[in-house]
Amino acid sequence: MTRIIAGAAGSLPLAVPSAGTRPTSERVRESLFGALEAADLIRDATVLDLYAGSGALGLEAVSRGAASADLVERAPRAASIIERNVRAVARSLPGRRLTVHRAAAEGFLRAAAASFDLVFVDPPYDMPDAEVEATLGLLVPRLSDEAIVVLERATRSGDPALPDGLVVDRAKKYGDTTVWWLSPADAGAPPQPSVESQSA
Repeated sequence: MTRIIAGAAGSLPLAVPSAGTRPTSERVRESLFGALEAADLIRDATVLDLYAGSGALGLEAVSRGAASADLVERAPRAASIIERNVRAVARSLPGRRLTVHRAAAEGFLRAAAASFDLVFVDPPYDMPDAEVEATLGLLVPRLSDEAIVVLERATRSGDPALPDGLVVDRAKKYGDTTVWWLSPADAGAPPQPSVESQSA
């Protein structure tokens, strides 16, 4: 069962598409959100969840205090499930804006005017690296100055190809999954990533 782990909507179960998506495991989400909270990167953040699947990442962030979440999913069945999950958690999250966009990530980013503080990018593992890089390139102009982008990829994929404007802050391996923390590039040299491993 997939559920909201903590926060205002903690323990509330979430529906998950029966096929075509790969939900982030609860163990990975718990570790990820613990690190984000420890760095105070969630409170009052504007959140973007690309390739949202069930919406679990964006909804978890808002449950833990983010101001809003835009959840982007082009698959019709998955988008319908996200809408169902939003309706289920909304009563626990008064004053928080939750918006579901039935669109491809690239199309949403080309049309978007807002900026985001915290972005989850969890594309299918079989998506080509060049396509992921193109999406990240479209994302760069939509990031706030202190934004964090959380990219989830198969560990076997190796280091992600990044567009100009993004650098790696850190990476953590969870067995078959690696989570990369990216941030807007500074004028100086990009920092070297700190890579940690954890059993899945």
